[in-house]
Amino acid sequence: MKNDIKRIALLTGGGDCPGLNAVIRAITRTAILQYGYEVFGYKFGYRGLYNNDLTPLTLESVSGILHRGGTILYSSNKDNLFDYTVEENGIKVKRDVSDVGVENLKKAEIDALVVIGGDGTLTSARDFARKGVNVIGVPKTIDNDLACTDVTFGFNTAIDIATEGLDRLHTTAESHHRIMILEVMGRTAGWIALQSGIAGSADVILIPEIPYDINKIVEKVKEREKRGKLFSIIVVAEGAKPKNGDVVVQKIVEDSPDPIRLGGIGNKLAADLEKLIPTHEVRNTVLGHLQRGGNTCTYDRILSTRYGVKAVQLIAEGKFGNMVALKGNKITYASLENVIGKIKNVSVDDELIEVARKIGTSFGD
Repeated sequence: MKNDIKRIALLTGGGDCPGLNAVIRAITRTAILQYGYEVFGYKFGYRGLYNNDLTPLTLESVSGILHRGGTILYSSNKDNLFDYTVEENGIKVKRDVSDVGVENLKKAEIDALVVIGGDGTLTSARDFARKGVNVIGVPKTIDNDLACTDVTFGFNTAIDIATEGLDRLHTTAESHHRIMILEVMGRTAGWIALQSGIAGSADVILIPEIPYDINKIVEKVKEREKRGKLFSIIVVAEGAKPKNGDVVVQKIVEDSPDPIRLGGIGNKLAADLEKLIPTHEVRNTVLGHLQRGGNTCTYDRILSTRYGVKAVQLIAEGKFGNMVALKGNKITYASLENVIGKIKNVSVDDELIEVARKIGTSFGD
């Protein structure tokens, strides 16, 4: 099979993420140095595939990008070619234009396509594989919620940034005897809040998987007061919600495949706590896109490089329709058919939940 491969292309879809450039670099260097392939990149994800916006990737063009966050190929989280917005007679309508993408791959003589993204991006990768495209997926999301892999690249950079945020909040919280809240990303999975909360010694960790009781949080704050601790640190995932309540929606983005944008749970929590504990000032900090920007941490640089090398190896071996994955300490792969639609949530009996509880951390339940 490897003798049939001459030209490969890659694209990055969905939200930007630390480690994307490291994957691009690893794929390009491995493909050129080990297999003699020509390498190209589609700009702005699937939109680039639709518009045939193709650029060559060379040893020179990927030099110096290992540490950089973001993606030199740019990205888009609104361009699903199986449900794409086009204009007909002055009216915007949704159409399946995936055949245009397939035809563009043929015209460019691309023998294999590497798709780097999260659940939405990889869903389209699976659908293109069903249409006969030679596809390899690479798992990307700071939320760490993709199935079939222990860790997604970008996650460790995100928790490092969140942990630093908690460290910085500690000093000002202690100085003013305040309750400090840090809102982090995590729509349906609380991995960022959980791991940064443990590393940043948060007193309360609130995640989507464990609905919270505001009174339990108040109890935790008052219990700390009795021990002379007149401040508290809370980390909350954007998808956390109270018992018998719902998530806080920041806005609706109509032209997005996933239109609901969460955000604001930290402000809601702060307002609720100030009513119940009027003796304390409560301040909320939203970490937001800081979790996705800046330089890539050491762990993610190495993981991304391992993923990129494995992706090219799978191409050479003709093992298409798969996603590279980390299982234990080994880089392996899993079928895209088994990855899609299976969110990897935090289990309520996860070891890290137990660890946090045993050192006195509250989950508001």
